[in-house]
Amino acid sequence: MKNSVKNQLQELYKTDGYLWLQQTVELLKEKDFQDLDLDGLIEELESLGRSEFNKARSLLRQIIIHLLLLEYWEKEYERNHRHWQAEIIAFRDDLIHELTASLKNKLILELDSIYHVAVSFVSKKTGLSKSLFPANCPYSFEELLEENWYPNHKRS
Repeated sequence: MKNSVKNQLQELYKTDGYLWLQQTVELLKEKDFQDLDLDGLIEELESLGRSEFNKARSLLRQIIIHLLLLEYWEKEYERNHRHWQAEIIAFRDDLIHELTASLKNKLILELDSIYHVAVSFVSKKTGLSKSLFPANCPYSFEELLEENWYPNHKRS
């Protein structure tokens, strides 16, 4: 009988993820560990970890994008610099609330990769040449999160 509960749960994982999650939570609350769909649970936990990292990575990328716009996009600076600063405030706040020690360490390791994506985005959006931007991220991780830090605007 017990094996059929596990089989039903495994089948449910493929067809109705939300219901699978509800039933899995109930089994955990009841400490019914033998009926758990461990493969599905492991897959979901791994997916949750990837989602948390991707969210933090996206927020950091948005911070960098807006810092680059502030620093380099002369044509739109006067009209948009306050908007870009406001966006940075919101992205910083969101990232700080998501950040854990391990996420921070992983983001630091991937900072240059995230920066290169941000440069590609800003270059495409503004028409500015990628060669205008530093080869590696010019901002420290601390600066990226510092509440009132903004780079100096590069005036032509």
